[in-house]
Amino acid sequence: MTPDRRRALTGGYATFAVFTLLAGQFWRNLLGWWGFGAVVAVVVVGAVWLIVATRPRWVWRRVPKSTLAFLGIAVASVAWSAYPASTLLGIAITLATAFVAVALAICLEWQVLVGRLAAAIKWVLALSIAFELWVAVFVREPLLPNFPDFDPSGEQLPMAFYWSRALLFEGGPVEGIVASRNLLGMVALLGAIVFGALTASGGIRRGRGIAWLVVAGAVLVLTRSATVTLVAVLVLVALGFALWTRRVGPERRRPVYVTAGLVLVASAALLIALWSSLLQLFGKSEDLTGRFDIWASVTGLALERPWAGWGWLGYWQPWAEPFGSLAERNGVVYLQAHNAWLDVWAQLGVIGLLAFASVVIGALWRSWFLSVDLPRDASGHALPSSAASLVPMLIMVALIGQSLAESRLLVESGFALLLMIAWATKRRQWEHEPLPAATARPRLADERPDTDPAAAR
Repeated sequence: MTPDRRRALTGGYATFAVFTLLAGQFWRNLLGWWGFGAVVAVVVVGAVWLIVATRPRWVWRRVPKSTLAFLGIAVASVAWSAYPASTLLGIAITLATAFVAVALAICLEWQVLVGRLAAAIKWVLALSIAFELWVAVFVREPLLPNFPDFDPSGEQLPMAFYWSRALLFEGGPVEGIVASRNLLGMVALLGAIVFGALTASGGIRRGRGIAWLVVAGAVLVLTRSATVTLVAVLVLVALGFALWTRRVGPERRRPVYVTAGLVLVASAALLIALWSSLLQLFGKSEDLTGRFDIWASVTGLALERPWAGWGWLGYWQPWAEPFGSLAERNGVVYLQAHNAWLDVWAQLGVIGLLAFASVVIGALWRSWFLSVDLPRDASGHALPSSAASLVPMLIMVALIGQSLAESRLLVESGFALLLMIAWATKRRQWEHEPLPAATARPRLADERPDTDPAAAR
């Protein structure tokens, strides 16, 4: 295979894989579960091909052990699961997601992976706008999925069952192809992070980058997602502290961290004091659209098996009791705890929660220092750093913020991005350590040497 051919196939596969992770509900609504299964099979087989084609290097020291520990506990939970068959299915889905994520992380350089993430986000945003425009102009009423997993003949179906509510011309909220304003808003926020970094670092043309930033901002506004809006504020605060930390250097960071701690405490106090006002501002009920009831139910369930949990599921399966009827509101059965940490506690207990926390904290810790520690020349002088090095940290902040109100961090794009960052940052943490020539991975055709020392980090 020629280098150009391999580059095209690699880039196309990576974009398709990330798109599927971001927009799994699109395939399920469009093709049904069997069609979605076929798409997933293509993605998994493609990951196998990617590993065979690139022959990535494998060095034990560059493997984040916490991810293996968490996956090991999830697999072992079948031994004490209250629903062994469902746990086996959940394990298979989780391992498939992890396999694709790790394949992308170890076979592609981080710069290439960010480019594929940007391309996939563009597809999700562009198709979502086109889809909502089509529904608003031609359908002019709420649209159901092509293959609903419920009885579509029922009267007054909950609006959560619809693919789109046809509210584009009313200013939203819009759900896009992912059928959820919270998920679409998160994709838009990730787009803002990636497009902003690539524009600032020269990874894409300035005009094109600004245009996509506008698109991402417009979609975020149209979703009217309170969750993502608050997460976006958190990301902006993290960006501000990262830039400040870069500027002062490693010797004068104590005031930065002290200020960050004070800001955290003050923000928590303001959140408590202005809670009612914030709920009114975002149009939320006092129970956060039923989340308080769901959290109480999940907490009660977790306390029945606090140490090892009920068995791994990932995303809840409706036939796996007691999860199938644990969270119901206004005729809609929600198949998640709306909090990733409560979800892990209920499914894997304290042991699983500690392992999961180590994955998240490790990825955040490494991405933070890789984003604020400027590269240095041979004499020890700091070199200019690319804005693209901020992407892993900002995405981690966004994922952690989302995990407090959604369980997306455990499935599909959330889990995949977590593992990609965990593995990519671990590799970069040890990249100063030379590898034997026999284990060095051939550079892909589109991985040209970069003169920017920050990009090389």
